[in-house]
Amino acid sequence: MSSILIRNVRAVDAEIDITADVLIENDKIAAVGNDLTADAGQTIDGTGLVLMPSLFDMHVHFRDPGQTHKEDVLTGCSAALAGGVTGVLTMPNTKPPCDSPETIKYVMDKAEGTGVKVYQVGCITGGMSGNGLCDYDAFKAAGCICISDDGRPVENAEMMRKALELSKENGLLVASHCEDLSIINGGIMNKGETSEKLGVKGMDRASEDYITAREMILASSVDARIHICHVSTEGSAAMIRFAKSRGVKVTCETAPHYFMLTDELLNKRDADYRMNPPLRTPNDVRAIIDAVKDGTIDCIVTDHAPHAAEEKADFEKAPNGVVGLETSLAATLTALYHTGEITLNKVVELMCVNPRKILGLETPAVSAGKPADLVLVDIDRKWTVEPEKLHSKSHNTVFKGMTLTGKPIMTISNGEIKYEVK
Repeated sequence: MSSILIRNVRAVDAEIDITADVLIENDKIAAVGNDLTADAGQTIDGTGLVLMPSLFDMHVHFRDPGQTHKEDVLTGCSAALAGGVTGVLTMPNTKPPCDSPETIKYVMDKAEGTGVKVYQVGCITGGMSGNGLCDYDAFKAAGCICISDDGRPVENAEMMRKALELSKENGLLVASHCEDLSIINGGIMNKGETSEKLGVKGMDRASEDYITAREMILASSVDARIHICHVSTEGSAAMIRFAKSRGVKVTCETAPHYFMLTDELLNKRDADYRMNPPLRTPNDVRAIIDAVKDGTIDCIVTDHAPHAAEEKADFEKAPNGVVGLETSLAATLTALYHTGEITLNKVVELMCVNPRKILGLETPAVSAGKPADLVLVDIDRKWTVEPEKLHSKSHNTVFKGMTLTGKPIMTISNGEIKYEVK
């Protein structure tokens, strides 16, 4: 029997914030208390550190199959563990798109033994083409728990409505990339003062706001659940807040760059600051923070989207997307916890508990009997993000050169130490 005893650690989950000893035996938390006695195989001094449930990132792109020069399942899982993440939901815009149970099973099988539980999202429509619904029963049999055409919207509203209607029968969560392509029309960054100054085509916020409203109307019409991906605008946050107050079954997520950074960074003409949806304005940043604080936004994710350096070299032609798995907890602690906006309990709720709850998975806690999926964090450690030291194959991070406060120093998955800062 393998065992780990972590002594005198600050144990934090969504409900507790205490100093205690935590005993792990095999893949479970065996005990949480003071002055625990155990013949542990390994004893760790947790003084000054925080032990919390491991993160679950319900929005990542691992580029596998088909674009493994950017990332693959194994390097994606390595990056996840370095960020304190032991579970991910991987989006289906691979090559080919994940529109078959065989592709879904390939990705999930490849992750076996990594210490990261990978759930592959299946496409809503065949080939993400919008021209016909996929076989959701076959997806579910292959282990799929969510469907999306993320990377692009389902353009046909009736097609989306049918998918939502079917989701009530098959239990799969429907997640939406809210973007109206006709409004975007080739835009590459937020439409506003900075885009005008740079002389590049902007992405009007109406694109995101319009499809956000559409999805909630469609979900309400059939009384189905809808999950809104990567919320970035004040308008979308306000509409989601209103829809929730009216009983619409909507959940949503945002990413750290949307509550930390603005489109003024694009003045550098560096494509590493381009993603979709784009960085917005200071008003949007404040609105997203407020939506996180009041529960409108349920989850903090990364939308981890790796691209090779040569692909990001041309500011105007580069693909959208940034990596984020290794910086998400640190960025959230820096922007929201250390500024007093939210508590550590709320961080756990947003990054560890709610994603799993939304997906119907077991919710974590630092308590006896719960899975030993945990991250040990030095919440006061300051460190500078050096892209070349990231575990991902790609280094396109918006946080490059930034000093963040808080760092995962050990990730435990199924009772085994899978990552440790030496």
